[in-house]
Amino acid sequence: MTLEKHDLIHELPESKDAIHLLKTSNNHFAKLFDEYHDADHAVRRIETGAENTSDEHLENLKKQRLNLKDQLAGMIREHEMSAAN
Repeated sequence: MTLEKHDLIHELPESKDAIHLLKTSNNHFAKLFDEYHDADHAVRRIETGAENTSDEHLENLKKQRLNLKDQLAGMIREHEMSAAN
């Protein structure tokens, strides 16, 4: 089974520069980025069978990852829009 990568650079490759800039200049973004990375890593470990858990826990991790991605994507869009003006 091939697992899809969900790290932020693979999810938003067109925003690679903005992600790097925000990670180094915005503490809140960096914190959310780390939380996203941790949630994604946990999901991947479960999906690859390296770790076992309940389906409910896996679904909660996926929801957390999606929520964090939405927040990060919003911050990236806001940054890119302000940089374009």
